Amino acid sequence: MTWETFIYFAIPSVILWAAGAYFAFRDKRKLALTLTITGILVFAAYIAGIWISLERPPLRTMGETRLWYSFFLPVAGLMTYLRWKYKWILSFSTILAFVFILINIFKPEIHNKTLMPALQSPWFAPHVIIYMFSYAVLGAATVIGLYFLIRKNDKSISESVMHLIDNLVYVGTAFLTIGMLIGAVWAKDAWGHYWSWDPKETWAAATWLGYLIYTHYRNHKPKNLRNALVVLILSFVLLQVCWYGINYLPSAQGVSVHTYSLD
Repeated sequence: MTWETFIYFAIPSVILWAAGAYFAFRDKRKLALTLTITGILVFAAYIAGIWISLERPPLRTMGETRLWYSFFLPVAGLMTYLRWKYKWILSFSTILAFVFILINIFKPEIHNKTLMPALQSPWFAPHVIIYMFSYAVLGAATVIGLYFLIRKNDKSISESVMHLIDNLVYVGTAFLTIGMLIGAVWAKDAWGHYWSWDPKETWAAATWLGYLIYTHYRNHKPKNLRNALVVLILSFVLLQVCWYGINYLPSAQGVSVHTYSLD
């Protein structure tokens, strides 16, 4: 399995997800589930294949993390569809996944077998995979929130929509918390301490606090919907800085233990 074969798995997966979304709108639930799950399995087959080929988890480069993000978006959409029966969520998740798939197709990155010593910890894979899942769920919540923030006013934002966003945030924040805890154990194993206020860790803490603020704001100000959605979007901005924006910040250059080099 090579990176060049990605397109042969990605395109069929997107077609299956799009077909699943179509049949969800047509109230053909079993067909929608079958197609969506099949697409997920096809995409998972590529991840498994590239994992075997690289002889390491495909989690080191930005392209590899986008791979997981593209995978978990339809998984999050499927979970939401199963739990809360929102027909349109499969369309949202498919479109978002397709965007990241296109980025990986048109902006391929070098993928080799080299893995730095710090990344050879058994905690590395679960830490990043859980984080990518939480990012996917929180990304879905943000896109929905942004749509209603731009197109609607407080009176027209339905409680069912806010209920969906809230539940996605709860799930995403829970996995974000688990990912941070695993990351702390990994840091202890790799560098000898659980937390060092490294730039990456600082932004991870800021992201986590942002979603906690959203949760508390929704509980204490349940009627101020637009303000809550603004907090949600700002929290997602923090998440973007934590995910890849940190690589461009001067504070992380040459000092962050999360900046890996093969030199």
